[in-house]
Amino acid sequence: MRIGVAVSGVDEDDLTFVAEAERLGADSVWVAEAWGHDAFTPLAFLAARTSRIRLATGIAQLGARTPALLAMTAMSMQALSGGRFLLGVGTSGPQVMEGWHGVRFGAPLAMTRETIEILRTVTAGDRLVHEGTVYPLPLPDSAGRAIRSSAPPTPVPVYLAAMGPRNLELTGELAEGWLANAFMPETAAAFLEPLAAGAARAGRTVADLDVVVPVGVEFTDDEEDAARRHARGYAFTIGAMGNRTQNFYNAAFARQGYDEDVRAVQELWLSGRREEAADRVPVDLGRRTNLLGPPEVVRERIALYRAAGVSTLQAKLTGTLEERLGTLGALLELCAEPVGHGTGRP
Repeated sequence: MRIGVAVSGVDEDDLTFVAEAERLGADSVWVAEAWGHDAFTPLAFLAARTSRIRLATGIAQLGARTPALLAMTAMSMQALSGGRFLLGVGTSGPQVMEGWHGVRFGAPLAMTRETIEILRTVTAGDRLVHEGTVYPLPLPDSAGRAIRSSAPPTPVPVYLAAMGPRNLELTGELAEGWLANAFMPETAAAFLEPLAAGAARAGRTVADLDVVVPVGVEFTDDEEDAARRHARGYAFTIGAMGNRTQNFYNAAFARQGYDEDVRAVQELWLSGRREEAADRVPVDLGRRTNLLGPPEVVRERIALYRAAGVSTLQAKLTGTLEERLGTLGALLELCAEPVGHGTGRP
């Protein structure tokens, strides 16, 4: 199992951390974007400071850039990094896209498919002609011309952040990897079944994808306290990352058996009772979506993720630089142990 790390990438501690993470053996570094810094600029800087670690957007927001610009940026990153770049993308949500970027959030599934199709055309060096409903290119009844990229063909692996069944099927069909937010190995089938259905359409299986699961990592003797703290952090996700009728995280948790819980948390949050909302989040959401506890407990959780088909854990670490590096080192050691070590399994 590979280990990636998540950073903002814009302060000196993060830059030092990534260089040390590469030395320790981390496989990839993931930089997100929301409504602060972008994801690509820090990765370009990190490309110059590293030599082996893979560099990934986790995630770049679809709709914030035209598909052609996204392809151009990805090809530049691939050239600058010596082929180490991974393009992680997702649709975000209407609050960000319509409120921040001024882009209508009308057809996220079609936008995702067409963006990937255009990206494949551009990076393959083919002339850009696309008969889409979201991105018809060249624009009909315009002076637009079908253009071929002046850059050499440059393959770019695409990772999709997907939670809904149809988007999971699309991921299985088209992407090289899946960013699995809200994933719990105990209820993995809620995600893996539609992912497998999409993969089958492309003549492959889930095993052909890099399944990347973001996890907070905390080695502690007080597992219950850590689980409660991480659970409370989901109150914002459940209450504010959408509205009453559209919240991708809530829908994903509901499909895993937490429908009543997320509806209760959302109502408390939207009514302004935010501390009560945080208290109402089930502790299991903190425990099952992270690696928390003493080494023997974390080892058992890693075994569950591995058994569910997860190939990369994206570690989200907190604390000082030294604390983060210590946690990462311990996690890498556990993941390097022979399968079954300490679990009672052969």
